[in-house]
Amino acid sequence: MKKIIFFVLIAFSFAVKAQKSTEKQAILNVLEKQRAEWNKGDVEAYMQGYWKSDSLLFVGKSGPTYGWQKTLENYKKGYPDKATMGYLTFGIKKVEFLTKDKAFVLGSWNVKQEKAELKGYFTLLLRKIDGFWKVVVDHSS
Repeated sequence: MKKIIFFVLIAFSFAVKAQKSTEKQAILNVLEKQRAEWNKGDVEAYMQGYWKSDSLLFVGKSGPTYGWQKTLENYKKGYPDKATMGYLTFGIKKVEFLTKDKAFVLGSWNVKQEKAELKGYFTLLLRKIDGFWKVVVDHSS
């Protein structure tokens, strides 16, 4: 009996790790899609990785911003064209699951423009909403 319980626990452990691996890849795919859309100069497509809600929280150097639409407007104001958007890269440092439908991501961002280079770090809280991972909190510096 002890052997059966042991093997069931081992099998469960492998299943949980496989599920986390799949979910981690899904989160990385969201971030990669955002990066690719940014590099095309499409801010609205980039924003599809965010929760389309008035409760979305973005914290940047100007302080907190609430709402998907306001966050989009701020991005458009700060990056009005493809030249100012430059070329974006991410360096993902950590993806940690807080619950089965919430994850924390730590990373760095880098935007190379023609004559300048912007860079910083971000922490994200993502939630799985209606089967899709969405950024619900973004703190970028």
